[in-house]
Formats: sequence, structure tokens, C-alpha cells
Amino acid sequence: GKRFKRSSNLQEHRRIHSGERPFRCPRCAKSFKTPYELQRHALTHCAEKPFKCADCGKDFPTSNALLLHQRQHCDDKPHVCGRPFVCKTCGKAFKQSSYLVIHERAHTGERPYKCEVCGKAFARPSLLLQHHRVHSQERPYKCSFCHKFFKDLAYLAVHEKVHTGETPYKCSVCNKGFAHPSNLLQHQRVHR
Repeated sequence: GKRFKRSSNLQEHRRIHSGERPFRCPRCAKSFKTPYELQRHALTHCAEKPFKCADCGKDFPTSNALLLHQRQHCDDKPHVCGRPFVCKTCGKAFKQSSYLVIHERAHTGERPYKCEVCGKAFARPSLLLQHHRVHSQERPYKCSFCHKFFKDLAYLAVHEKVHTGETPYKCSVCNKGFAHPSNLLQHQRVHR
């Protein structure tokens, strides 16, 4: 009895009842109910992954996915063994000199990556790449639950929590959970 604005949405919905999976992956022959599920599978499980992380050896399908992954290697880690590149300002240590160079820009304020459209400057090339989507209106990341697209994987991850019901941002006063940190901040005003 559910109603839909578009016939294509109704057709897609009916596959829940029929179990039909007409969209087949050409690489592994796995099949999916929607083209979006197939696309997500192709990008995460079955894609060629020519971009390798120099730190951990993990492979990625796009340079952007690799850049997003590499952020985890820049996180604050208290154990210095095996990380010979130390920041003279704050003492943080890194495995690679390139990570130290990027980190030191937080202290110096240096932003060598400049947008040729608007002139805004960034400390890391990945941030400039992400910023370019403001001008191009490119939204390459699609929600696997609805028809929304996002410019950034982080925004997609936050959005998808609305569908999954996940509420990782907890209020320290009443322990109420929220899907998005801005909603938590807004809620905390109630306690002030």
C-alpha cells in the first residue's frame, strides 16, 4: 500500500517483495536490487584499486579515497617508536617527513595550495580538491538509502546515520544521542 511520486521508485520498491536483483556486477557476478547498490559495491568491493597507501599497503580505487584514508596516519598517536620525524613546536611524531611537513603548517599558517577560481588557500592538496567541488557542484558520493548526493565522504557518513538510526554524539548531561554533532551542540543549549 505504500505510495510513490515516481513510477521508477515504485518499481525499485517492488523488488523488496519480489527479491528480484536485476543489476549484476560484471566482475564478480553478484547481483543487486538497485543501480545505486551496484555502484556502491563496485566502488568499495570490486573496483580496481590502483592507489596504494605507502604506510600500511592498503589499496584504494581513487586518489581521493587514498587521501581520505591517509588522514588516519596523521592522527595524534602517543607512541613515538618508529616515527623519526618530530615536530619541533609541539613534539608530535610522524612516520613520514611529508606528514610532518603537512602538520607543521598548522603552526606556521602556511597554505600553499591555492584555488585558481576564488583564490582561497589550503594547507593540504586534499582540502583543495574537496574545495573545488564548491565551484563544480560535483557531488560524487551517493547515499545508499536515499537519492541524496554529497561532495564529501565525511558528510555522507554523517547523513547515512539518519537512516541507520546511529546516534554516536551523546550529551554529557542527559546521554541523549544525535546523528550529527551540530544537533548535539544545539541540544546542549537546553542545559545551559
